[in-house]
Amino acid sequence: MEPKRPPIYLFTDGAASGNPGPGGYGAILRCAGREKELSEGFALTTNNRMELLAVIAGLEAIRWEGAEVHVWSDSTYVVRAVSEGWLDNWKRTGFKKKKNVDLWLRFDSVRSRHRLTFHWIKGHAGHPENERCDAMAVAAYHGDNLREDTGYIQEQQQSTII
Repeated sequence: MEPKRPPIYLFTDGAASGNPGPGGYGAILRCAGREKELSEGFALTTNNRMELLAVIAGLEAIRWEGAEVHVWSDSTYVVRAVSEGWLDNWKRTGFKKKKNVDLWLRFDSVRSRHRLTFHWIKGHAGHPENERCDAMAVAAYHGDNLREDTGYIQEQQQSTII
């Protein structure tokens, strides 16, 4: 029998300047006294996409299956979509007229590998990890070599066709 692993604490934030505009995310993973920071910047995206991508990137960085993960986010969009069952309803209706479907499907895939508990925290209210994640997100979109958010671009192209 595998020994019980300690819980993981995932703190996240996303930011965009202009919404849409350049954006980035920051995430902090903390487990058993160890910490890892993740961030990335994108040339054109939205705040909601970056909030969700921060959670996804953090979960994808976990090296084992079945982890107990406590996720802290200041995004009511992300926290309520999961904790109030919005995502499950969107899946049942085929994501009709929903945005960020590519990221929600990616999240849905990675969340099934772990046991998640979501916690909403007020943003920009002095929470140390949230402030750090915000600073990392902003620094990421001010950096060089911004990535292209292909999911956002494809979504915009599809919405202009319809």
